[in-house]
Amino acid sequence: MSDGLFELPGVPASSRGGGSLADADHTSAPLAVRMRPRGLDELVGQQHLLSPGSPLRRLVEGDQPMSLLLWGPPGTGKTTIAAVVSHATNRKFVELSAVTAGVKEVRQVIDAARRDLTRADTVETVLFIDEVHRFTKAQQDALLPGVENRWVTLVAATTENPFFSVISPLLSRSLLLTLESLTDDDIAVLLQRALVDERGLNGEFELADDAKDHLLRMAGGDARRALTYLEAAAGGAKARAAEGNEPGEGAVLIDLKTLETAVDRAAVRYDRAGDQHYDVASALIKSIRGSDVDAAMHYLARMIEAGEDPRFIARRLVISASEDIGMGDPTALGVAVAAAEAVQLIGMPEARINLAQAVVALALAPKSNAVILAIDAAIADVKAGKVGPVPAHLRDAHYAGAKKIGHGSTYQYSHNDPRGVVGQQYAPDVVDKVDYYQPTRRGGEAAYAEALAKIREILRKR
Repeated sequence: MSDGLFELPGVPASSRGGGSLADADHTSAPLAVRMRPRGLDELVGQQHLLSPGSPLRRLVEGDQPMSLLLWGPPGTGKTTIAAVVSHATNRKFVELSAVTAGVKEVRQVIDAARRDLTRADTVETVLFIDEVHRFTKAQQDALLPGVENRWVTLVAATTENPFFSVISPLLSRSLLLTLESLTDDDIAVLLQRALVDERGLNGEFELADDAKDHLLRMAGGDARRALTYLEAAAGGAKARAAEGNEPGEGAVLIDLKTLETAVDRAAVRYDRAGDQHYDVASALIKSIRGSDVDAAMHYLARMIEAGEDPRFIARRLVISASEDIGMGDPTALGVAVAAAEAVQLIGMPEARINLAQAVVALALAPKSNAVILAIDAAIADVKAGKVGPVPAHLRDAHYAGAKKIGHGSTYQYSHNDPRGVVGQQYAPDVVDKVDYYQPTRRGGEAAYAEALAKIREILRKR
């Protein structure tokens, strides 16, 4: 029973996930489906989940009932693990999509699973729910009886943080497994397996090295995407060979041009592990610093097309917002941080829009490096030993006897002064009246410069 979907009366095929897992052995199924591992030992990546005695191995090899919540980026093996759990444990498999299934369909599955447990041959059910974060609270609540009473073994997959998107009772009743993005080496193993395996391309094609490198860049750690692109390229190579343009016999070559044509994406020759990675990233930041929005957009596009980790790009933008813009436009940091959060929340390819918006905002913002100069100058003084004791009137006075030793006794509360500033010493003697922050007169920092001049005049009249 585990090699097919259990069809429920009245449940439309779309709610059963369209048979995506059940069709793994069909020659017409997508390559990414046909190449799904048949057991844990065929899984690539996620080694932190596969060690001897790990919960996942106990569930599969020991046939131990346990509900799983799989959290990770797209293409990291969440659906694959669900299929392995079902096939390896010889349980009935039911797949629901959180996009199309409702409370009614969830209850039908659980009721049917409960009835199957009372049969003479006792059939257990694995319920796989993709994109469980899309379920409403009511839909997730409907899962609780089946999970709590182990009428079903729930395997739920999500790309979003489950602590924000999955209800606490369901979280507490499931084992949370965090999946990591696959490395280029992991993807390379999957591509080679797909090229030679009889379930895949069965040795009929050969992948050129430059095509392989480009495919790894485009995959971005997503196994499904890599295999989908490979299948499309194989189709293009086969069509080219059929037209008589492929000389000789043997495996049909999938070259870079064929791959580019198949996926309609030009190869960006850019070694993410080498100098070009840093050169292009440096050029992006320097273009933003130089206020050339068009050059910055070009380098952003190169990084995206090269398969650069969008989180790396976002981190560079957050740094630039403070290092190169700072108080010239204090809102720039908020824009960059929002883009970084959007990358985590949305993912690629849509997050390219958020990154582009941040690049435009940062490139066009007035520039100031006064913030980084200020903190670096202060750190240099601290490293040089210029620390000094905290002035007595600033020390903690919230304990018995503090004022007897002069702590806080002469402190003047700034809010009691109509100007909001009181002329008293704040820095230790060794750095008193040292001006670390030197604001520019550009953008919003000009107003801060004027305010700072007045504040320093008040502070130093004492």
